[in-house]
Amino acid sequence: MEIIEQMGEQGLSDLVAAFYRRMKDDTLVGKMYPADDWEGSEERLRDFLIYRFGGSQKYIEERGHPRLRMRHMPFRVDSAASNRWMEIMRAAMDDVKVPSPSRETLDDFFEQTANFMRNTPDAR
Repeated sequence: MEIIEQMGEQGLSDLVAAFYRRMKDDTLVGKMYPADDWEGSEERLRDFLIYRFGGSQKYIEERGHPRLRMRHMPFRVDSAASNRWMEIMRAAMDDVKVPSPSRETLDDFFEQTANFMRNTPDAR
């Protein structure tokens, strides 16, 4: 079963909203988000996930290829930042009670993506 079939676009929207509610208070990763564009950041992630998991093509139509790593290069993403992002996303998945098998698929996807986004070595 595809995620979009199980959760629908609204379920993915709810997940992203829960994620951003938590992210706004985060002192490690939250400060990487533009304080004057929380709504835009939320919209971009929501549209990306909906597109990525079989829903509306709005993200591609408006922004083209995701180029996730390139778009995140201005931000220092080390393992601490990557791990915190995952903690917040997992808490958001708990908040909205993402059902199996979507939970496992999303968890794997987010883990791979968070690791891929690392662009800064860890401090020694």
